[in-house]
Amino acid sequence: MDSKLRKTAILSSLAAILVVTLAVLFTNQDSGSRSGNHREPQSQESSQSAEQGSNPTGSGVINGQIGNDLKAFEYDESFFDPERNPVLEAAKNMANRLSLVVTSVEKDLRIQVVNSDGVPVKGESFYVELHKAGAGGEAVSGQPSDGDGSYKDLDKDGIIYIGDLEAGEYLVQLAAISGYKVPASQTRVKVKDKVEYVAIDDIALLIKTEDEVDAQAEDSGVREALSDADRSELTELKAFSGRTKAGIDVSKWNGDIDWDKAKNAGVEFAIVRAGYRGSVTGSLVQDIYFDANMKGTAAAGVPVGIYFFTQAVNEVEAVEEASAVLTWVREYDITYPIFIDTEGAGGSGRADTLDVDMRTRVCEAFCRTIENAGYQAGVYASRNWYNHNLHTQKLENYYIWLAEYRDVPLYQGYYRMWQYSSKGRIDGIEGNVDMNVMYE
Repeated sequence: MDSKLRKTAILSSLAAILVVTLAVLFTNQDSGSRSGNHREPQSQESSQSAEQGSNPTGSGVINGQIGNDLKAFEYDESFFDPERNPVLEAAKNMANRLSLVVTSVEKDLRIQVVNSDGVPVKGESFYVELHKAGAGGEAVSGQPSDGDGSYKDLDKDGIIYIGDLEAGEYLVQLAAISGYKVPASQTRVKVKDKVEYVAIDDIALLIKTEDEVDAQAEDSGVREALSDADRSELTELKAFSGRTKAGIDVSKWNGDIDWDKAKNAGVEFAIVRAGYRGSVTGSLVQDIYFDANMKGTAAAGVPVGIYFFTQAVNEVEAVEEASAVLTWVREYDITYPIFIDTEGAGGSGRADTLDVDMRTRVCEAFCRTIENAGYQAGVYASRNWYNHNLHTQKLENYYIWLAEYRDVPLYQGYYRMWQYSSKGRIDGIEGNVDMNVMYE
């Protein structure tokens, strides 16, 4: 079930519950009104009894409201009985109902088992059956095709990933599990043959907060440009000649920022880190200061761009990273490009051993996905990283952001933005900050 269909089903169910609830309330109100018109006046003792929550009729069952007693439902035995109250029965069914969200990027399937709120259900060993579908929608009989069979949620995170599948139509069935209502019918899905470089629906289900990961181990990017820096590195926000803009880039490492002071000190733009992919587990994590920095720059009138630290190991993961960023920036105005940061993680990162071809394809996949969503895209790397780890000529249609800490860069390639210092100092920010110049 895709996102729109799932949301439609949930909204339809909630609408049905609302209709039943209104019908019950209308019936009770009408009944109470009619009985109130003909009831003999209550004695003082009876009125006090009702106010204290006792049952003034003594019958144990009240079919309607008693005068102005808004607590009558508390001693209505049928109200909390699921077998006698259709509203509670419907709510119970919704709470335990599961559905599938299935996504394919390239010859793969990510199957997410979600509850009625659309959240992956954790802590259960879910099984799914996968079969190649025939032209009429039925499972293909006879010899199983590649990918056919049972798959288990081994880590119990509500997500089952199946790779190396043949392109085509498949049927997915969630196996019955105690305590839940599973879809009665099979879910028909299409496994894509090639990456389409479009944002993935429901990517939010894969995003984690820093509270859910070991941030110290996962957020371990290493500044490759530091090894190439010399003593000529500039440390002040500099107004270069020509059509240029002076700016900074920031992340959680810069802490709280007074953006009004930074703007008054000469900051003309900022590149804000949206998040990172964990260098150990590959989790997609939002920078804990992202929203604060985006709101702060907006309030101060500082134009912004975005960067994301990648540890993607293939094009599929690069599309995931771009999709996460696109989800985060949706409510903000983005003036400058969205960059993929291809720094390493000290040799131990999951993407540190990529060859030049794959790392270049990762950058292309990220940038193409960003551009297909209507934004400008770019690549960030140090001089040595561009020279030895990327086919830079394949990326020059995007914004090249060079990191080289010296007064005059030695890099011979084409670039649109230069990060000339990691030791800048500026009013409004405590400690060092990265300094940049953008060539208009």
